[in-house]
Amino acid sequence: MDELVVRTTVYAAPADVYEFLLDFPRYDRYSEYLDRVERLRGDGGPGTEYALRFAWWKLGYTARSAVTDVEKPTRIDWRVTKDIDAHGCWRIESTTVDPETADAAIKLPDDADPDAAAIDACEVSLEIRFDPDSASADAVDLPPLASFDWVLKKAIPLIKEEAERVVERAVADLEGSGRPVSLDVRVDSDRI
Repeated sequence: MDELVVRTTVYAAPADVYEFLLDFPRYDRYSEYLDRVERLRGDGGPGTEYALRFAWWKLGYTARSAVTDVEKPTRIDWRVTKDIDAHGCWRIESTTVDPETADAAIKLPDDADPDAAAIDACEVSLEIRFDPDSASADAVDLPPLASFDWVLKKAIPLIKEEAERVVERAVADLEGSGRPVSLDVRVDSDRI
């Protein structure tokens, strides 16, 4: 099982971050290759199912995923339910940051005390685990002369870029403005 973890600090309250990340249909705004997200059933909690329409190169594919568990306000677990063994979670850990060492690019809320000893923040991680060898070759219609192995070899490295892009764009929305986001990226795979 290959693993990718993208982690960063978000200058927002953990409960607000949790509710924001639970609103999965907005993810199509963060991904270059995700065209749309349709909620098939549920309210965002366990058992909620989604159809995710991806487009890349000459390929289109609709993945199915489901929220498998939540621990409000610290964790949202999900699983892809067709064509590949993949699962992961969003993890949200409360923390405080010393204003003296906070990222200089952050914009403090208007009501923030500039002399406060700490700023409310949280560490947010997007964790993804997947087995590329479990991917179904029947899941996509391939153009002539394109093999499924070739498609996997080209697409798998894009997972890291996409995860980074999703986290950076979510941080901008959560904080209300864009800034250079420092990402801690851990990869346990020789394919990514």
